[in-house]
Amino acid sequence: MTTEPLVAPEPRAAPVSSNPQETARRFAADRVAVQRALDAFCARWCNDLAPLTAEAIRYALLGEGKRLRAILLLEASRACGGPTDAVELAAAVEVVHAYSLVHDDLPCMDDDDVRRGRPTVHRVYGVDVATAAGLAMVPLAARSAYHAARELGLDPDEAGAIVRTLMRASGGGGMIGGQLLDLEAEGVHLSLEAMERVHRLKTGALIAASVELGAQAARASHERRAALAHYGAAIGLAFQIADDVLDVTATTDELGKTAGRDLALAKSTYPALLGIEGAIERAAALVDEACAVLAAEGLLTPTLEQLARYIVERRS
Repeated sequence: MTTEPLVAPEPRAAPVSSNPQETARRFAADRVAVQRALDAFCARWCNDLAPLTAEAIRYALLGEGKRLRAILLLEASRACGGPTDAVELAAAVEVVHAYSLVHDDLPCMDDDDVRRGRPTVHRVYGVDVATAAGLAMVPLAARSAYHAARELGLDPDEAGAIVRTLMRASGGGGMIGGQLLDLEAEGVHLSLEAMERVHRLKTGALIAASVELGAQAARASHERRAALAHYGAAIGLAFQIADDVLDVTATTDELGKTAGRDLALAKSTYPALLGIEGAIERAAALVDEACAVLAAEGLLTPTLEQLARYIVERRS
């Protein structure tokens, strides 16, 4: 499986002037830069770990990936007039995301065999090593985020706030809390409101944090941070809805992970509740909401709009 490039579709509503080819080149360059930053992360932060744990972390981090969260952070920082070289900070977000995938695939969770087009970490290294690798990635991501913030010229308090934003999104009030709610909901019919609560935490929290971190790196105002967090939360939920649709409409080869897992695990999904067309319409409405919030704050750049559109129009 080759990871689908971040090539933005044409905007549908309130179009923003841009050059799609230039934007695609920028996304591709950012992906390469983030990949290099992840390689540097492994070289810098994994030296003190048990060799097999370090190897498993490298395997989890350096495979194919969209690097969507990292690119969102970079684009949010640019939109706020901040540093264009916040790649190390962006990579720290990808480390947290990769940790969540490693643990999500474990037998005690979704028990999956394929991730990003190749065997999952626990299938290659065993459950114990995969569990340890995932646990190690979280504090290493926090250390890396703090180091990156200081390298960007933020003072210790600002760097500490960066780490708090990342960890808050990752913890019990964010991604982990959402994952727990998701596990509890297996075999249970959820209302739309309850399902969106689960996914605003499980999927949306880290995506929202990515754009908020970009704003923090740029020392943006509270109003701009709030607008970007709202944008991130909306597209994060849209991302999950699109994932649910793809789970029933795409193949394992297209997805790079096992298709049909939601049905196998008896999960409540947006297509099951709203129908495929209804789910697509809900995701599109969330993207429109996200873009409108940024437009009202003067932050709707062509790339941020295109990233939002890509989230619901992708095929993997």
